[in-house]
Amino acid sequence: MAASPAFRDALSRLVAFPTDASAPGARQVLSDYLDHVAAELAHDGFETRRCEAEGRPFLIARRIEDAALPTVLGYAHGDTVPAMEGRWREGRVPWQLTEAPAEGRLYGRGIADNKGQFLVNLTAMRAVLAARGRLGFNAVWLIEMGEEIGSPGLGALCAERRDLLAADLLVASDGPRLSAETPTMFLGARGGRTFRLHLRRREGGRHSGNFGGLLRNPGLEMAHALAAIADARGAIRVPGWTPPAVDPEARRLLQGVTPAAGEIDPGWGTPGLTPAERVHAWCSAEVLAFTCGDPSHPVNAIPPEATAWVQLRHVTGLEADRLGDHLRDHLASQGFGDIEVTEDGAAFPATATPPAHPAARFAAASLERTAGREPVVLPSLGGSLPNDVFTDILALPTIWVPHSYPGCSQHAPDEHLPAAIFPDAAGLMAGLYWDLGTPEALDLRQGSIGGAG
Repeated sequence: MAASPAFRDALSRLVAFPTDASAPGARQVLSDYLDHVAAELAHDGFETRRCEAEGRPFLIARRIEDAALPTVLGYAHGDTVPAMEGRWREGRVPWQLTEAPAEGRLYGRGIADNKGQFLVNLTAMRAVLAARGRLGFNAVWLIEMGEEIGSPGLGALCAERRDLLAADLLVASDGPRLSAETPTMFLGARGGRTFRLHLRRREGGRHSGNFGGLLRNPGLEMAHALAAIADARGAIRVPGWTPPAVDPEARRLLQGVTPAAGEIDPGWGTPGLTPAERVHAWCSAEVLAFTCGDPSHPVNAIPPEATAWVQLRHVTGLEADRLGDHLRDHLASQGFGDIEVTEDGAAFPATATPPAHPAARFAAASLERTAGREPVVLPSLGGSLPNDVFTDILALPTIWVPHSYPGCSQHAPDEHLPAAIFPDAAGLMAGLYWDLGTPEALDLRQGSIGGAG
């Protein structure tokens, strides 16, 4: 079964807002998007409030049915990465929902990240309201418009408006399922830090014949420095960038799990770990870019400088405030102390709700009842999310139920989702929201479970 015409129409309206958070002059369209969502939520009995923090717009919507009931915080972001117009196949327009019936896909910027996932959850919530006449729990929505540029203001807003955002657990959707057909739940996210490595030896290049073998080549030096960060199979070599061992509970959850829809290079990564453990319970260091000279027009000269960007994705348990120092110390110990290391871009802390937490067990059981099979429960998403604002600032257990899949191209041209994923995902979420409105969910109130643990 594919997405219904009503769902496609609603999704088309969301996609039509060109909400690239990095675009000059984007503020008005980001605000217009939130006005549109606020009007939709108002139809469902939510009281809405527009807020601002660090110059960024936010929306908080609240539907409080009974103070004695559990309160569920939902989160979504309406901003996207750049549209990348002109690079989509078959002339597709990024800000226009396009159906490809032969492929069974819907295309559009933001359809997977994160507008479509938000609409799935809102549709599921509406289904519960239609069937029950009420949710049976209190619902709060927090929607931001800057996740793709590091969520500026999100932490400040959550600290300032704890009163409006007070809840017992977070239930949200972002990121991919393990595969398009596999119900998936994850409990946190790996942290993300990007470091810029720069080495400058002199002003201007030097003739590679006259000076070759006499002068240091920053490109070669940087290449060897990168090889000191990870070995020939990608295993991290920097002390302090990995935990002592895989968490035993994470290892149990990941038994038999194949990540990334099976797109795995054999023999790559840290030895002794399964592919799933490498992505969802360990750390990885990746070279994002590396430049020296002019790659578009190489000349016979030793380049004067070289620059590389290295990204660390990491699990909990590391000294997060010393990750840059660990890299500098390691490079110096390997003879590369001249390389300047600076942090570049947003930093996401690693966070995770324990798998044994009552909220995690409740959500997993609900998804199993609806799907008729156990969902895959991941200790952490392989990527990074601003989950720390919920676990650390709001002190909530976090349940993420993704509605995308690994091949969705969410940060590339041709972002899409299979049309069939929408009714399946909406059914799972309707079951979860229904169960959150039953008497069994009363024990999820923070006074009963004592916080995120």
